[in-house]
Amino acid sequence: MKVHSFRIAAPFMPAIKPTCVRDLKLRVNLGDVVSRVVTLRKAGGTRLKGLCPFHQEKTPSFHVDPDKGFYKCFGCGKAGDLITFVRETEQLGFTEAVEAIGQRFGIVIEYEEGSGGPSREERSLRQEIYEIHELAADHYHQAFKAAGATGDYMRDYWTTRRRFAPELAEEFKIGAAAPADDGLGALLLRRKFSEEALRQCGLFFLREGTLPTLGSLKPRFRGRLMVPIRDHQGRVVAFTARQTDLTPADDPAREAKYVNSPETPVFTKGNLLFNLDRARSHAGEGRPFVLVEGQLDALRCWSVGLKTAIAPQGTSITETQLVLLRRYHTQVECFFDSDSAGQKAALRFLPMALKAGLEVRFLRLAGAEKVDPDLLFLERGLPVYEELKQGALSAMAFACRSTLPEPEFAGPEQKSRAAQAVLELILAAESEVTRAGFLAETARHLGLPLSALQRDYQALSARASRQQAHRPEPVGEPGKGGPPTPAGITPELHLLLLCLHFESVGQPLSHALPHDWIDTGHTAGRLLNRLLSEFEQGNWPGRDHLDGLLETPEEKSLVASLLFDTPNFDDPQKVAQEGLRQLRARALEPRLRQIELALATNGADSKSDPISLLKERSEIQRLLRQPISLPLPN
Repeated sequence: MKVHSFRIAAPFMPAIKPTCVRDLKLRVNLGDVVSRVVTLRKAGGTRLKGLCPFHQEKTPSFHVDPDKGFYKCFGCGKAGDLITFVRETEQLGFTEAVEAIGQRFGIVIEYEEGSGGPSREERSLRQEIYEIHELAADHYHQAFKAAGATGDYMRDYWTTRRRFAPELAEEFKIGAAAPADDGLGALLLRRKFSEEALRQCGLFFLREGTLPTLGSLKPRFRGRLMVPIRDHQGRVVAFTARQTDLTPADDPAREAKYVNSPETPVFTKGNLLFNLDRARSHAGEGRPFVLVEGQLDALRCWSVGLKTAIAPQGTSITETQLVLLRRYHTQVECFFDSDSAGQKAALRFLPMALKAGLEVRFLRLAGAEKVDPDLLFLERGLPVYEELKQGALSAMAFACRSTLPEPEFAGPEQKSRAAQAVLELILAAESEVTRAGFLAETARHLGLPLSALQRDYQALSARASRQQAHRPEPVGEPGKGGPPTPAGITPELHLLLLCLHFESVGQPLSHALPHDWIDTGHTAGRLLNRLLSEFEQGNWPGRDHLDGLLETPEEKSLVASLLFDTPNFDDPQKVAQEGLRQLRARALEPRLRQIELALATNGADSKSDPISLLKERSEIQRLLRQPISLPLPN
């Protein structure tokens, strides 16, 4: 019997009991975990699908099977289970991901005896910063509610000056930063956060080379109204701080009306949208996102019942934000201030929105020269939203009005320049049907013949195609999580698929397949070799309990991908026999060709005489002719 060489896998997260991990996977629905990040829709049976969170796409190719507990993207090849998903979307370690899932779904995490769970030092910097921000949000919120000079002033500012309800402050955890050090640094030091986390969380000024101590941690935010900024998963990652009369004169940013947290390992200004964590559950067909300029505009919308309002961090829209938005819904209404800055921001937003495949409209109030969303909704409430929608401009109407406000008085050259600018926008749209509609609309708004506009568009499109053709195509790298290529479909992969889905194949295959026939130079070969050794020694744990055998993220992803779909094999035994035949031929035929070559050159072989070569050739030919038998148990 041929023994398969193997090595024992490193313990799979020894701190957490394997039984606890299995229980977690059984009790938590994968769809509930994924839907925090991706908008999922039914895709037949119990399967769900949505836009992949791991790469940019416009057509959903990301599939989730809650019954099997696996996801798979048929576009980029990413696959895994609920723990893998949390790890990859939140950049957490295994232990942190399990703990995060347990916390969200009320499942107690059990640790191996004596481990006591991971220490603070073992946690990632990102996780520490998340914890710091949650504590800071609570700290500022308690200061907002507390009796005293700071709390009394901020509550009055909130209700009297800004005219928001106290209940909204409670819902969004609005906070107050005192004019002087209010003890946040002392609180975090008592909790024993790491030096690096305190240095990089963005809540303090700390001189380079200085250790974080009670005296060296200088609060970044003082005398300001604090608005927690949450990412799309609801985690506090930053703050926006509004200047008030309490902001001290020695504040480095004293004159700035709003101050944001600096960018940190968990906060990149251009990667998130304020209130998306709440708004995404309210958006849907006929309920578009409403994009406003600032956080307080979004809070005002929410307070009157417009629950789909979101805001960037300032007026700088990024492609990343819009790609994130499109995961949840494609319809967006833009409602920026009607001043010059707001309109410029809207114009920057439009081409990126079209490129991202969003359906865009621009809200406006008919007959009003200047509109402030905050003030408008405060004075007129939710009913004014219907008026705004009635006066809304389509993407092309807004673009044409912005580039050529009075086309009836414009000359041919002015119209030509305006048309060129709008055509470049149209070129960013995702479908020819959309582009055709945009062209007809543009011709109408600019007062141009449609045929002339179509010819200009075709010329522009051809020029863009020629420029694209001269750009070098990006070359994909192997092993980067992309979809399998034909070259990657090996006999080892087919046999691995068999072992996972038809476990009765494993035992006889482990005895019939010599180890040296397996190519362990790729992931499928290494996994097949390891799994067959488990079958051979009677230690096969079952395909639902493979965690301890999977050593790398690539192995975990491959197994998840193979388990996602049940192969349509009429006769697994024949498939196994064909895989064995291919491996046998690959192992033996090269040597047969060497022997034939040596005999053809009068037996010139430095190690073997012609008689030995003839005998070896005869044996290899016999082995290649021998039928492959793989009896499977009933």
